[in-house]
Amino acid sequence: MIAQIQGRLVEKTPTDVVIDCHGVGYQIHISLHTFSQLPESENIKLYTYLQIKEDAHSLYGFAEKKERELFKLLISVSGVGAGTARTMLSSLAPEQIIQAIASNDVGTIQSIKGIGAKTAQRVILDLKEKVLKLYQIEEVSGTPYNTNKEEALSALEVLGYVRKNAEKVVEKILVATPNASVEDLIKQALKVL
Repeated sequence: MIAQIQGRLVEKTPTDVVIDCHGVGYQIHISLHTFSQLPESENIKLYTYLQIKEDAHSLYGFAEKKERELFKLLISVSGVGAGTARTMLSSLAPEQIIQAIASNDVGTIQSIKGIGAKTAQRVILDLKEKVLKLYQIEEVSGTPYNTNKEEALSALEVLGYVRKNAEKVVEKILVATPNASVEDLIKQALKVL
């Protein structure tokens, strides 16, 4: 396992870097979060994760150990590969992902491109206890996951409404009537939208 690479930065793009380490250039896949934290100096150090598959050996690099550990947790979830985990870390800061998992915030995780409702739920279900323990977070009593809300939002999206607009309306309805059924949520939301 290659745990870290320190050397001279030869190439840099928002998705990859090449680090020259004693004459060997390592191509390392990075997230936008890591890209934004790369120093201006030529010499850099990245914490790495080597993924070995039948057809490829891929090296992923992270500016912080915390981001690397979160990446490893994310790829342990069924249906979340290295590419998806990197997209998640490019879309949200590691702290935001950790907070979303700790507080059952399916909406935040689902807002990441390529993450559907089922994958978002699986990420929270599989990782919540690990995240709470690893990052020593007290259990957050955020808004509990509401299946009726998610089903209503999915139905409204299918009907052509923008999720963010629909979410605001559904939230207001749930404040007024917390135990509203999926059908009630959809009917009331359609009156407003």
